[in-house]
Amino acid sequence: MKRWIGAASLALMAFAVSPAQAADKVVLMLNWYVYGEHAPFYYGKAKGIYAAEGIDLEIQEGRGSAATTQAVAAKTADFGYVDVPTMMRAAIKGAPVVATGVLLQTSPMSAMGFVDKNIKKPEDIKGKTVAITPADSMTQIWPLFLKKTGLKESDFQTVAGDGQTKLNAVINGQADLLLGYVMDQSMKIKDATGKDVYPIKFADYGINMVSSGIIANADYVKANADLVRRFMSATTKAVEAAEKEPKAAAQAILDANPKGGKIDTLTQGFELTIPLYRTAETKAKRPFQVTDQNMTETVNLLVEYGGLDAKAKDNPKAFYTNDYLPKSGS
Repeated sequence: MKRWIGAASLALMAFAVSPAQAADKVVLMLNWYVYGEHAPFYYGKAKGIYAAEGIDLEIQEGRGSAATTQAVAAKTADFGYVDVPTMMRAAIKGAPVVATGVLLQTSPMSAMGFVDKNIKKPEDIKGKTVAITPADSMTQIWPLFLKKTGLKESDFQTVAGDGQTKLNAVINGQADLLLGYVMDQSMKIKDATGKDVYPIKFADYGINMVSSGIIANADYVKANADLVRRFMSATTKAVEAAEKEPKAAAQAILDANPKGGKIDTLTQGFELTIPLYRTAETKAKRPFQVTDQNMTETVNLLVEYGGLDAKAKDNPKAFYTNDYLPKSGS
């Protein structure tokens, strides 16, 4: 009897100390240095949403969507959060990448200037100076904005420089506006000056394009279908949770990266991001559920104005899949 109890006790002890099944290590590389748009990933990690799906998430800052896309193509990052049109340009040239979820389904592109300059509509841009970064995604779509709004290049002056030069031009008064994302450059300007800016949004003038989303290596997706589903499930839940608690989500960025910004502008930047998650067609759907129409319109615009190879129009569905997203209510 004693021997039986001893054996049972040993078995129970062995069971108690045996480690739980190890979580899958996953690296998510962002499109850029951290800013408010990234809050859901940090919030999802902090709240244990990824852990609940058996995922040990590492979030890495990026150095541009093109560089992150290259890292995912080379499998040095498992997933990337990037500008989807940038990914399309790489994919059409042979990079083995695909979007497994498109989060920003309305474009954040805008022309923005200080509120006190009272530049609130395209007509107000006439006679002003606009700062741009040559060859970036916004500059490529800028001619379409001009066409949609009846503006001509001769209606305003242009100054060019890299991302920081562009910001400095507006901050220092050398330019009246810059081309930027409503939740990114606007917050950088506010951090630097304490002053609000007003964005003239491209999307308000008939430019229907997707923006940021999750991408993965196509071979990685095929080989790790269950993990991809769990990652997209966790990320969907993280976005939904962050939407309900914007300030707490922004605080999660600072908890992980104390030099990641200021709580007020991180929160405001994230709050400006939330309306971009859905279109009129997807307003009742969970995050990432992009429509075929939205993606097709994006491809068509990029072919006409954004330098995307015309063969992309043959099969827009080659660039994305909704197959790994959680169903409604799951």
